[in-house]
Order: sequence, then structure tokens, then C-alpha cells
Amino acid sequence: MAHAPGPLDELDRKIIAALTANARTSFAEIGTAIGLSATAVKRRVDRMRETGVITGFTATVRPAALGWRTEAYIEVYCDGAAPPRRIAEVVRRYPEITAAMTVSGGADALLHVRATDVEHFEEVLERIRTESFIRKTISYMVLSHLIPDSPEAGAGSSAVQGYGLDEPGSPTR
Repeated sequence: MAHAPGPLDELDRKIIAALTANARTSFAEIGTAIGLSATAVKRRVDRMRETGVITGFTATVRPAALGWRTEAYIEVYCDGAAPPRRIAEVVRRYPEITAAMTVSGGADALLHVRATDVEHFEEVLERIRTESFIRKTISYMVLSHLIPDSPEAGAGSSAVQGYGLDEPGSPTR
């Protein structure tokens, strides 16, 4: 059970920056870079994990390597006031949906979808449209990523892009 996170100091922020850049960086390497021992870095990382500041360590995989070559966003418009938990129940049934969020504006939710090809995307879209509370959808196919190293370009969702790990993968930790 995570405790409420306390304030982060400059060293915590440097540790987070190092782990965000490369989660496999050893505690010794981080310590050398910021002027702490490996043990002190480990204590700080353990504390940040316990308090929920650090939620995990992930391997990032290029989506195309897993066969996910088509990407789109879907605006979802619901009949009435579909509660977010109901939308969440539905989207969890689709491994192709890599992110989903409620949004302000006209749409009720925005879905990020990855599929093997356009036909696969169309099948997913049609399944989503059959949900009883969905009134309409508007889809946007991704043509290219203007910021290629962004999480949306393939550095994020472990559902199709990587596998979350409970512990960093370095034996020097």
C-alpha cells in the first residue's frame, strides 16, 4: 500500500531523470553522477516506490516489431452521461486500446488504438460502436509522428509495446 508521497528534493528529481532516461541505469552509475552512494540511491528509489512516486520500470518496444503497424485515435460520444468507470470497463476488453481518457469538449472519451492494419482497426472500431451506450465515434488515423521519441510514438503503453517489470533488470541493483 503506497503512502502519500512526500516532497521531492533535487537529488530525488535527478534520480527520477536518470531512471526516466534509462531505467536500467545502475544505482552505482546514478550515484556517481549525482554524488551519492549506490546504497543511498537505492534507499531513495525504494522510498519513492513505496510512496507511489515511482510506479514501475518498463521495457519499451517498437510497436511495429509486435505487428502493430496502424495507429488511430477515436473520439467517443456517449448517450446520456456514461460514467467513466463504465467506459473503462469496456475499453479494458480491447488489447488494441493502448490509452483511454475522458476529455472535455464535445466528445466524452478519447481512445488511442493500435492495430495490425487498417482492416483490423476497422474491426476494432465496429466492435466499439456496438457498445449500447456509444452514440457515435470519430476516428483519426495517425500518418506520422512529428516527435518520434515521444511516448505516443511507441515509448509507453505496456499493453502492446512492452512488459512492465516489478524490479529493474540490472543485477547491480
